[in-house]
Amino acid sequence: MECIIPSSDLRNRYPEISKRCKESNKPIYITVNGRGDTVLLSMEYYEQLEAEIELLKMFAASERDIAEGRVDTAENAIKRIREKHFKWITK
Repeated sequence: MECIIPSSDLRNRYPEISKRCKESNKPIYITVNGRGDTVLLSMEYYEQLEAEIELLKMFAASERDIAEGRVDTAENAIKRIREKHFKWITK
């Protein structure tokens, strides 16, 4: 369920609203004069969203690489990793 509060509540009841935001781990929508204005997120929820966005960007880049033929076999990839990071290991 969405939580929508007027900006005056944020001003007057911040500790309670902050606690609610952290416990629910959901956004709280702030209105000014009855219109949407701002969204309040807990730091934990914000960081989770940022991580998810970054992961989606990596997936999109991978999809573009596949579509444009920039792929290699796992065998070749492992070989390059071994050569770069594990030169001291012999087969």
